[in-house]
Parts: sequence; structure tokens; C-alpha cells
Amino acid sequence: MYKVLKREQIVPNIHLLVIESEFIYKNAQAGEFVVVRADEQGERIPLNLVDWDEKSVTMLFMEVGTSTRKLATLNSGDEIATLAGPLGKPTEMVKNQRIVCIGGCYGIGALYPVIRAFKENNNYVTTLIEARSSFLLYWQDKLKQYSDELHEVTRDGTKGFRGHINDVLVNHIKKNKVDLVYVQGCTYLTYLSSETTKPFGVKTIVGLNPIMVDATGMCGVCRVIINGETKFGCVDGPEFDGHQVDWNTLLARRRIYLGEERYSLSFYECETYG
Repeated sequence: MYKVLKREQIVPNIHLLVIESEFIYKNAQAGEFVVVRADEQGERIPLNLVDWDEKSVTMLFMEVGTSTRKLATLNSGDEIATLAGPLGKPTEMVKNQRIVCIGGCYGIGALYPVIRAFKENNNYVTTLIEARSSFLLYWQDKLKQYSDELHEVTRDGTKGFRGHINDVLVNHIKKNKVDLVYVQGCTYLTYLSSETTKPFGVKTIVGLNPIMVDATGMCGVCRVIINGETKFGCVDGPEFDGHQVDWNTLLARRRIYLGEERYSLSFYECETYG
């Protein structure tokens, strides 16, 4: 069992989770993830590593289903059944480039270790974070520490640029030299960003953590077609060239388990709250 040091809701449905760990930091790198399990009856779920030190690892997660609902009820001093990692391949580092980092939802927090590593490798980092409204944005001060520029995008215009991330991204690419775009967030955000940069020929790396379940390469849920070849998000990724992803297949497969997910959450809430 692994002790919970902190669990805090950052913005609606986005939670910070800090778990005691004395070993993971020794091998942890930007872009990697850990697997957690709330209890012995729970499922294994992958969560981005957003920070680590000699005593703990930190993750952010979005409360959407049964497993994340269980995690969202944890308090300091509680325990979880499983903590395994670091897993996946770390972000490929580049030097002396102009990089645009895009984050939405839980992906805002997932950007933090990556932009830190990019900045430490002498890159010029422009960070774009997006949400439906300003109250869903967070960690601006933390991201500013390693960003040469930080811009906010809200669809309702309550903060920063008004509209969708693709409009802001197009304008930025037209006005500035961009060597690389890096994206963390929901599947639609990674898809939209990839489609936006493709006509400009700007290399785009996307994190496909949301498509994983077991995270060992055994269950096959995270199968993704990359440049015509079948890959697994958990062992071959979780980051891939967004221009090589077969998005039509990926987006269609994302809906396969919606029924089971809804049933599981409904059953859990009935059992828990009556």
C-alpha cells in the first residue's frame, strides 16, 4: 500500500495527487507516467508524472469515471493499492529550438515537467493553455517559471485569447518561427493541434496517455496506428508524431467502452451513496 500525502481539487474535476515514494524519482523523466490503483477492486490507470522528489511523486487527474472518482475521495493519510513506474518513453529532448507547448484540461499540469526539461536544454518555450472558461485554467505561475511566453485561451473569452486553440496556433505560426509543437490533453485537443500544424509542416508531438488502460502492452486498448504500423501507447509511447497518427481509427475506437464506463460509474455511485 502507498500513502497519500495530498489530494486537492485544483479546479472543477481536476485533482492534484501526491503519493509517498522513495524510489520513482531516481529514474523519472519528463513525459513518463505511473500506474495507480485506488483499491484492491479498482482498475489500473495511467497518470502523467507532473513532478517528483526524493519523498514523493505528483500527478494530476481528471475526475470522469469510477476509478478517478475513487481517487477524488482520497485524503491525506489514506492509502492506494498500486503505484508503479516510471513507465513509458521519456520526451525526446531537443536543444536550441523554438517550441510551442499546448495544454488543456489535465494536460496543463502534464506540461510542467516537459517545459522544464525543454527550458533546461536552452529552448525558447512558448506555452499555450486552453479551457472553456477562465475558472478552468490553473498553474499559470508554475508554468511561467520555465516559459519565455505564456498565453491563455478561453472559448468564452473570459481570459486571454477568445476562441479555439487552433486559431491562436495558426496566428502564432504565421508570425513566428516554430520548430516544434508539443501537446498534452484530451484526444480531441491532440488531434486538432496536429491537423492545424500539418499544412505548415511543423513537427508535432502528442501525448496519447488518455487511450491507455492496463499500461503494460497486454490489454491492447491503447493500440494506435502510427505511419501505417500498429503501436501501443503504453510501451511504444506515450508520445508520438501527431502527423503520423491515424486519427480516424483512434477517435472511433475511443467510443468502444462508453457503455461500460457509464454502467460502472452508475453502479459505484449506487453502491456508495445508495
